[in-house]
Order: sequence, then structure tokens, then C-alpha cells
Amino acid sequence: MQRDETDRLALVAFGQTSSPSKWRTEAMRSHGSARLIIFARGQGRITIAGLTSGYGPNNLVFIPARTMFGFEIGPTVFGQMLTIPPAMAPDWPEETCHLRLRDVAAQKDLAAHVDHLERELTSRLPGAERAALHHLGLMSVFFERQLAMREADSADTRRNSAAARLVAAYTDLVERDFQAPKGVADYAAALGVTPTHLTRCCKQTCGKSALDLLNDRILYEARVLLRNSDAPVRDIARNLGFGSAAYFTRAFQTRTGMTPSAFRKSGPLPSG
Repeated sequence: MQRDETDRLALVAFGQTSSPSKWRTEAMRSHGSARLIIFARGQGRITIAGLTSGYGPNNLVFIPARTMFGFEIGPTVFGQMLTIPPAMAPDWPEETCHLRLRDVAAQKDLAAHVDHLERELTSRLPGAERAALHHLGLMSVFFERQLAMREADSADTRRNSAAARLVAAYTDLVERDFQAPKGVADYAAALGVTPTHLTRCCKQTCGKSALDLLNDRILYEARVLLRNSDAPVRDIARNLGFGSAAYFTRAFQTRTGMTPSAFRKSGPLPSG
């Protein structure tokens, strides 16, 4: 699996002041380290491990390492994505968490934590990196306390349904094996269900078919490799389980409207 170039502490803004291509946020992907998404304004939908939920202003979404996710960014959305270094992972939950901060005091506390962290990340003063890590630790305490006070919502109930558990297991397998030449039938067999049942559950939890989720993950990785490496197209095709470069090119162009070579020419991806 293609890993991030860096899992260092970082805070990257998205929405309003930036206009990323939809696939950069909506396509299923994962990272080698955990992410905290801070939605400050706007609303939309986010899909994590095959389960789609709505988000709104003052929402915090924690996504563990190697968990597939993607989210919509509408014209009014603004937020930030925080990269949590692996060394700090023990301070954060082991599972996906979605917090909706309704208390004004909590919203102000979050803004202060983000402001302090951002200030140190952009500072050139001695000890700025160490200070940023300490602020990240304080933010993890804030998150833990808010998590302890929250009330269970409909998303928690849905996450514990049989369909959601099956789809989460499917996305885990996809994340592990998407580079292998496997189809939906192979994953369904590994899970002990029929492809039809697996697709039905995927449609129920996120509105996408099992094949859509698989293709989405593969083609996101293809885009990253095309933009951030100089590997020949044929090698990328082979490494992603395609039988030939021609088959990969057809599949890529069908989904993106561009050939792999044309897509590559548009330049490297930003970090985040």
C-alpha cells in the first residue's frame, strides 16, 4: 500500500479558501497515521469504513490509521485536517469517533486549542515543534473529555448494526488487499457472504455498491501514484492488480475522463 510521504504533525485547511478537486476529499482513501477532521462551517456527508453520516459546524471526526474514508465539501464548508503522528496515537481513541460540539464553551475551547497549535506549527521560535506536540497532547485531553460527556446518537446505533459491521469488515479487507487482483466475489467469500448480500449492505450503509467502494480505493491510489511518483503507467497498473496497462488506462479514463498520462501532467498533489 502507498504510504504517506510523512506522518508528521500537520494542520491543513480545506474548503472556501482552497478548491481541491472533488476526488481529493470524496474518494475513499486511508493514511498510515490517524486524522482528526475539524469541520468549522458548513455541512455535508462523510463516509468512514463504509458508513455515511452527516456532519455540520463544530463537528470533530477522529479517523484511526488505515481506515478508509472520504467526505463531501460544499461551497460553504471550511475545516482543517490534523495529522496525528504515530507516536501520539496512544493518546487518541482506537475507533472512529464523531463529536458534535453543541456547547458554546466547548466550541471556544476547541478554537483556542487549534489556534495555539497552528501558531506553534508556523512559528520559527526555538522549541516550536516540541510546543506543538504538547498542544496536540492537550487537544487529545479535550477530545477525551468531550467524548466522555457526549450522548449516543443515531450514528452509534447504525455503526453497531449487522450491515455496518459487515461493511466495516469489507473496507478493512479492501484496505489491506486492494493492490491484489481481487474482485468483490473474492472479498465476499472471505467474509462468508454472497456478493449480492455484501452489495446490499454497502448500499444500505453508504449508498455505494461494494464494487464502487473497491474501485474508488484503487483509483485514488492510482491518482496518488501518478501525481507523486515517476513510476511507469504499466508498473502502476501491475502494482494495483490490473492485468495490463491498456485495461488500467480504460478503467481510469472511464472513471476520471482522463488518461493516466494526461492526469499525471497536472502536477503533484498537495500534502494533507
